[in-house]
Amino acid sequence: MNLSSPLILTNFKTYESATGTNALALAKIHEHVAKESGKNFAIAVQAVDIRMIAAAVKIPVFAQHCDAAEYGSHTGWILPEALKEAGASGVILNHSEHRFASTEELVAAITRAQSVGLVVCVCAENAEEAAKIDSISKPEFIAVEPPELIGGDISVSTAQPKLIRDAVEMIKRSRVLVGAGVKNGEDVRIGLELGAFGVLLASGITKAADPAAVLHDLVSKV
Repeated sequence: MNLSSPLILTNFKTYESATGTNALALAKIHEHVAKESGKNFAIAVQAVDIRMIAAAVKIPVFAQHCDAAEYGSHTGWILPEALKEAGASGVILNHSEHRFASTEELVAAITRAQSVGLVVCVCAENAEEAAKIDSISKPEFIAVEPPELIGGDISVSTAQPKLIRDAVEMIKRSRVLVGAGVKNGEDVRIGLELGAFGVLLASGITKAADPAAVLHDLVSKV
């Protein structure tokens, strides 16, 4: 599993273009571009698609969420062991679209995920929240994503470069990913120059008419 910098992590969310057989096709595009470019790509897919996709591609496959549940009576919860057994390499936690109710619940989920060998990428809305998470737990990655820019046309690299710089300076242990509105190679270049380890993005790929072209562009300046 190669998760070295610069890392491009695509969140498939629940877009129709990135669900089921469409998700499989998009995953294979990521793998093909990874081979052609020699750069590092990973994908985060819906739990029901993990087993199919992880069996078909060699790039890292993340889940989009897990709970701090253990084996037993937890109907509807996502068990970390089940994700690992299905082939997941890691998991995204605390995305702005699926935040935990408390810091304690988030830390418990981080601990459970890591206990079964999942790499954890925790999402934070700003540098201060990222630093707090980093100070009380040890996720491998923290993705800083201002919620007002997620899914928009303006990237965090352009709109809030200071946020990236502050997050990198404030976070001591985790590797910083930046996200929200990231669309092209220039956004990636700026993020990396400010100290980020890579980027987390979604709609720029999942809604693209030519995802392969966008993926190539993302790594064209690094």
